[in-house]
Amino acid sequence: MIGIIALIFLGPRKIPDIARKAGKFMAEFRSTTQEFKSTWEREVNLEEETKAFDIDVLEEEAVQEKEKVPKLSAPPSENVIAAPEIKAVDKESFDRIIAEAGTNTLEEEKEEEADVLSDKRTWL
Repeated sequence: MIGIIALIFLGPRKIPDIARKAGKFMAEFRSTTQEFKSTWEREVNLEEETKAFDIDVLEEEAVQEKEKVPKLSAPPSENVIAAPEIKAVDKESFDRIIAEAGTNTLEEEKEEEADVLSDKRTWL
């Protein structure tokens, strides 16, 4: 019915132009409404995000989570591993222990490294 009335008042030559203009208008209207909708959703999410970063709310949530976690009882004594005993050692006995073990001193290790580096066979 509307098409017949438009044909009578506008004529067959103007109807395609008007239909194109109406289509462009509808597309622009839809894009504007989508943009408004996305802006609105972004603003609502922004309010939720600022609420999520509110320090008071975070502290309250931390306290609630802490209350939810069950407290562990003390471990049974049979599973406890004793710490190693620390003994006091004087310098003479330490030097004697080192000499008996036959470990290299720092100077001897440096000399061995220098010998290895100076050996031409290791250069390749």
